[in-house]
Amino acid sequence: MAKEITGFIKLQVKGGQANPSPPIGPALGSKGVNIMEFCKQYNARTQDKPGKVLPVVITVYSDKSFEFIIKTPPVPVQLIDASKIKGGSPEPNRKKVGSVDWDQVKAIAEDKMPDLNCFTIESAMSMVAGTARSMGINVTGTSPLTK
Repeated sequence: MAKEITGFIKLQVKGGQANPSPPIGPALGSKGVNIMEFCKQYNARTQDKPGKVLPVVITVYSDKSFEFIIKTPPVPVQLIDASKIKGGSPEPNRKKVGSVDWDQVKAIAEDKMPDLNCFTIESAMSMVAGTARSMGINVTGTSPLTK
């Protein structure tokens, strides 16, 4: 018989840097999960990606046990890394803060593909380009999407 699920917890934690302080401690403690056990397992599984922000979905069961799935870094974080800027623009429609080319957009789309709700690489690239645009990042070059 399968275990009964009591809830899901979604967090964004830096790889290899999980600790019981907020926001992790209160989120897990309210569901009765062993906080230190989660931190140890998470840090062990993400030690190859130190400092990268990684979304994690934790499934909590009725016997207080848990499982978690680590997803790929969010698109805005990957765009900031690719364009080598500190953050998005406060006025993305007027003030541009950086640029990426279509090859970088394609690499991010391929990396993020399992977590996006699209079926083709072209639609994933369109989503990544839209995120870049809303952050004030120019996408340079000729678009492979307008054929």
